[in-house]
Amino acid sequence: MADKVALRAEAERLKAAFVASGAEPVETDVLQPADLLLDLYGEDIRGRAFVTHDPVMGEAMLRPDFTMPVVLAHLAAGRGAARYAYSGEVFRRQDAGSRRPAEFLQAGLEIFGAAGPEVEAEIFATFAALLAPYDLAPVTGDIGLLTAAVDGLDTTPARRAALRRHLWRPRRFKALLERFSRPAASRSAAGTAFEGRGPEIGLRTRDDVRARLAALAADAAAPPIARSDINALDALLAVRETAPNALSQLRNIAVDLPAITPALDRLARRHESLAMAGIDIETLEFEATYGRTTLEYYDGFVFGFLRPDRPDLPPAASGGRYDALTRALGGAEAPPAIGGVIRPALLPEAAR
Repeated sequence: MADKVALRAEAERLKAAFVASGAEPVETDVLQPADLLLDLYGEDIRGRAFVTHDPVMGEAMLRPDFTMPVVLAHLAAGRGAARYAYSGEVFRRQDAGSRRPAEFLQAGLEIFGAAGPEVEAEIFATFAALLAPYDLAPVTGDIGLLTAAVDGLDTTPARRAALRRHLWRPRRFKALLERFSRPAASRSAAGTAFEGRGPEIGLRTRDDVRARLAALAADAAAPPIARSDINALDALLAVRETAPNALSQLRNIAVDLPAITPALDRLARRHESLAMAGIDIETLEFEATYGRTTLEYYDGFVFGFLRPDRPDLPPAASGGRYDALTRALGGAEAPPAIGGVIRPALLPEAAR
């Protein structure tokens, strides 16, 4: 009991620090509508969230994180630029035998209305200052760099969309990439093969089946992705260096993947902003694949603070940009956003 009291006090202290930096405190409901979460993240989230049923709300989930509830509250208020701070419990189902808790505390900061790399440097510097007493290793990444690389591949829109959809599932992504790099076996759409062969059963109509057969035929006819593009993408995914060296490596890769050049220009501006915010970018780690196994709303700059003594644990703090999430919930005019959370229970005991 005392441990949880101490952790709650630490979460409140962190929240107060975010408020002191200019954010306003916000509270969100613990019970969240499941339909929005399922629409955004798909059925995969059922394996990570506690699902229940409310007679009024319908299917609901215990809050798996704070970001979506805060976004919804911000959009409902019709505001543009704003900053919010919060603390409280989130809930995640764990695998059988796991020793990780299913309920844990978070304290966080969300910033709406700022799109440039300056705010990305600001939020990282804010977290770095709060976490300075702890023995943590910061790491940065950029999901926008990966999506730009996929969007620049010389292949069909359907294949690019499939790769983007599975960007957060590294094994599935690699399997798709390998499949798309090989000539497909010849297939026949056989669009009329089932005409007059019985009634429609189930949810799919004949038109649905025709459309699916046509998509398969188009995929079979598509030329394979060039091996040079595959190699360049593999090289990008392998980049793990200090920030300046990573940028240099990525510039070399951009010779074969020119579509990533605008993302690299933004990365360079971010490094400049981080340096101006007092961050030593000469030692700051950049990992191209960082953030690929978290919730799928990050679409740009991502960061984390890891415990070197416990590589088995999730980050003690993490965050990133999620402009695509605000657009999905609020339309094209929704403001850009970036945020992050600190998990007090994962901070090293020595400095707590």
